[in-house]
Amino acid sequence: MGEKLPVLSGREVISILVHAGFQVKRQTGSHVHLIGINKQTQQRTLVTVPVHGSKEVLPKTLLSILRQAGIARDDFQRLVDN
Repeated sequence: MGEKLPVLSGREVISILVHAGFQVKRQTGSHVHLIGINKQTQQRTLVTVPVHGSKEVLPKTLLSILRQAGIARDDFQRLVDN
């Protein structure tokens, strides 16, 4: 299944998604909603990222975010490394 997912805060995940072409649409409480093109379906999609201060995003939550965005784990790792 490859490498472990990196440990990132919600703000770091948002920054990476923005770098991948997503745009912040709005924030509802501690959740930021980004809009962009799902890399697998090529359709517009809404991705929700929890931001709880500097707390890290749990691995299962990060996998859900990647699924929403249509970004493969390997592609996400490349975005993190850049």
